[in-house]
Amino acid sequence: MAALNPGRSLLQRLRPYVAVFDLPLALIILLLLSVGLVTLYSAGLAIPGKVTDQVRNIGAAFVVMWLAANTPPQTLMRIAAPVYALAVLLLVAVALFGTIKGGSRRWITVGVQIQPSEFMKIAMPLMLAWYFQLQAGRLRWHTYAAAAALLAVPVLLIARQPDLGTALLVVAAGGAVIYLAGLAWKVLAALALAGCAALPVLWTMLHDYQRERVLTLIDPYHDPLGQGFHIIQSMIAIGSGGAGGKGWTHGTQAHLEFIPERTTDFIFAVFSEEFGLVGNLVLVTLYLLLIWRATSIALNAPTFFTRLLAGAITMIYFTYAFVNMAMVSGIVPVVGVPLPFMSYGGTALFTLGIGAGILMSISHFTRTVRHGAGGSVPAWGVTA
Repeated sequence: MAALNPGRSLLQRLRPYVAVFDLPLALIILLLLSVGLVTLYSAGLAIPGKVTDQVRNIGAAFVVMWLAANTPPQTLMRIAAPVYALAVLLLVAVALFGTIKGGSRRWITVGVQIQPSEFMKIAMPLMLAWYFQLQAGRLRWHTYAAAAALLAVPVLLIARQPDLGTALLVVAAGGAVIYLAGLAWKVLAALALAGCAALPVLWTMLHDYQRERVLTLIDPYHDPLGQGFHIIQSMIAIGSGGAGGKGWTHGTQAHLEFIPERTTDFIFAVFSEEFGLVGNLVLVTLYLLLIWRATSIALNAPTFFTRLLAGAITMIYFTYAFVNMAMVSGIVPVVGVPLPFMSYGGTALFTLGIGAGILMSISHFTRTVRHGAGGSVPAWGVTA
């Protein structure tokens, strides 16, 4: 009824819906999006419409971010299990009826074509955070085993597509929740040793192109005009930028089309060539600020569920940025991981927007609990 009060201005009526935004986080994301558009303009000079399409993608991401920011953590808890179940069903549908592109079965058409594995990046931490909230105060080894099973099902379905990049991000998000829930270091060390021991077996399970990517990482010059060509050209672009870069729109590697996927996965190479070491330091600082703010929200969250969820989203952002920059620099094998808030694309930006909105919802909830409710933690959010 307050919204119908003629004495209230439009600004006063809209204020509750805008107050959910976390200003530091929003400012950092806005700066990254701006840098991304500037770089995309240069990278896509020969591809008309890229910037316009990306602006439309940013608009859609802003809408879902706003919707997520206005969704209370209590509601997120209620929808966690249904969202996870729906995402798993979509992954199964992809395996049975999905569309094949470039040798991978990752898409399904439901009116529009979607990539369900992207939704799992958010559904997975939601589910595990909800699960551990239910088990708070009685965590045992079998609790972590069940959480690992919940994580393994979608990861195996995604890896089967195959899409190791997305599988890696889902593992990072789910693994962060399991670790933050209190998994002992001894168990982590044992899992790491087991993983190392299983490497020979895992090697035989990789597809030929995946093994080739690992070999190319070790020595890209063993096939400089074939498998190693793109990563060599990417490293040349990064190195040729020098300290100050060649200048905006003056990157030769990008404009002569030596850099692959220069508007998506390899946009960091374009940025590095044109803005150099100084630009890279600024960009890395922005990502560090993004991780810092997301970590701050996670540490200050008042409930077990919100801390786990915010921590997982923070890990998603870190993994996105680290893996992309390391991949383009020749430090890790090439996988399909975009640079967050910079690479062209709608699906990944949509997911990142939802993640940012959830962080803002948790930040707003924290402020409400501390200032509006006298600092008391709601009964549904008792910590472990």
